[in-house]
Amino acid sequence: VRLVESGGGLVQTGGSLRLSCAASGGTFSTYAMTWFRQAPGKEREFVAAISRRGSDTSYTDSVKGRFTISRDNAKNTVYLQMNSLKPEDTAVYYCAGDLRGSLYSTPRTSGVMDYWGKGTLVTVSS
Repeated sequence: VRLVESGGGLVQTGGSLRLSCAASGGTFSTYAMTWFRQAPGKEREFVAAISRRGSDTSYTDSVKGRFTISRDNAKNTVYLQMNSLKPEDTAVYYCAGDLRGSLYSTPRTSGVMDYWGKGTLVTVSS
């Protein structure tokens, strides 16, 4: 399975970006999808997750109300809509897939993920 992120870039504080993660080589609807991020000098952290069919979502507290995760299984793509961006959102954003969870699983731990993309850089200027 190959995951490819896109949509990153430079945006001003308060702006918006939509990240996409396109999957190929597997059955996309069989794995939960998660977005993680890693800021310079910091550990990778959970951002948002969505279950296999998109019925369940989960967010880290710092992005609740600002970010929205969604997926289109017909297009093999998961999205992260990011609004009201802040400088502290600056990071490389990674998408990851989990094959082993339950139907309603929204995995938050990097250690359980089976597949990873290479990341896309989001920079929020103040």
